[in-house]
Amino acid sequence: MAKKFILFLLDISALYISLVITLSIRYRGDFDYQYYLHLPPFILIFTLWLIVFYITTLYDVRSLRNGLYFYSSLYQASLVASGISIAVFYLVPFFIITPKTNLFIFIAIFIGLETVVRSLFNGIAGAKFKKPILIVGLNPQTLELSRFIRKNPQLGYEIRSLANISSVSNGIDEEFKKFHIVDGVGNLNQLIKNQRINTVIVSPEAYQIPEIIDIFYKSIENKVTFRNLSSFYENTTGRVPLGAINQIWFLENLSEGGKSSYELLKRSLDIVFGITLGLLSLLLYPFIILAVKTSAGPVFYKQKRLGQNGKIFDILKFRTMDKDAERLTGAVWTVEGDPRITKIGNFLRKTRFDELPQLWNIIRGEMSFVGPRAERPEFHNSLRQEIPFYEERYIIKPGLTGWAQINYRYSSSVADSAEKLQYDLYYVKNRSFVLDLGIILKTANIMLRQAGR
Repeated sequence: MAKKFILFLLDISALYISLVITLSIRYRGDFDYQYYLHLPPFILIFTLWLIVFYITTLYDVRSLRNGLYFYSSLYQASLVASGISIAVFYLVPFFIITPKTNLFIFIAIFIGLETVVRSLFNGIAGAKFKKPILIVGLNPQTLELSRFIRKNPQLGYEIRSLANISSVSNGIDEEFKKFHIVDGVGNLNQLIKNQRINTVIVSPEAYQIPEIIDIFYKSIENKVTFRNLSSFYENTTGRVPLGAINQIWFLENLSEGGKSSYELLKRSLDIVFGITLGLLSLLLYPFIILAVKTSAGPVFYKQKRLGQNGKIFDILKFRTMDKDAERLTGAVWTVEGDPRITKIGNFLRKTRFDELPQLWNIIRGEMSFVGPRAERPEFHNSLRQEIPFYEERYIIKPGLTGWAQINYRYSSSVADSAEKLQYDLYYVKNRSFVLDLGIILKTANIMLRQAGR
């Protein structure tokens, strides 16, 4: 949160400084008057830029890494924000600022200044002020976490050591050997001092070793922060580690008693926006129907899906596959480049237009705008046997979009479904109006990006 807030302040400063520079260039002898004339409309422009930057994930700490993806996102966001700003200045009648050249000068100065500011911030966040951490316990979850931290230096963590607290040293995953591994717990206190460890991540099995608790207590005087693996993993990756949780975790974190007001208001908003968007989407239906009819088969497609508490319902979509695509194969995973998907179906899937009829599922109360993906019963029966806690995702209604949908690709295997479940459980635990809004805005960003391809 600190990095996001700093970025927010830096962006506001860059916007304001860009306006001041623009007015200084254009009105050297009349700066004060022009400043008070330009500031009100430009405050709206500032707000629009900040909203666009948020939607395009430029405040997501995981994306703050100098590289092609980051600069592409920055310039695409700037292009969109510039277009909106120009439209506002030319179309909104009470904006009487002239000449409009001032806006173009402002945009050019801000993009240049923002590029420098963001590049410096990313470099500092990636190379400086890193917190040295020690991870206690070697297991699949600590390996995933270690891999994630190493690939994302912008998070501000540096793994100094991993402690193997198991009595068995053989059979350690080869990838662990890329890190500095310490065997046993006897030297942990000295290790924490020597390596100036800031944060210790503790796996569940570590608490079963009596002497390790004494070591941790002695390390408190070194101002060390202790975090359990599941919470640190969750906050860092946006996922819940399946191997580090148990039934007690669900009882403590997925209690629904405190969510009643949220669920009631969410349902009300689902109805209001479902009806509004459902009626507006009818304007697109003639064009989509004509496009779908370019291939043989029905326009709409019904499919059985699992909803809240495992209740089965019929989901409604525009058809995106060939007629009788599963007649011979039955229910199979959709894979990238699936030959069963029609050309227009590929476009509809990328833009999510194929899911517009699901607005009626939302109105009927079978779905919500935000939630886990509604799974097919055929896949569910096998997934619940292979993936622990898979049925817990049905505590809430499935969604038109969701935390897993915006963070992970289409599921095409059991492994994919297991990883998406980690995101689903994160959402079930942390769902709120703020998180819902962020998911909806990022979904809109994904739709616009895909439509432009």
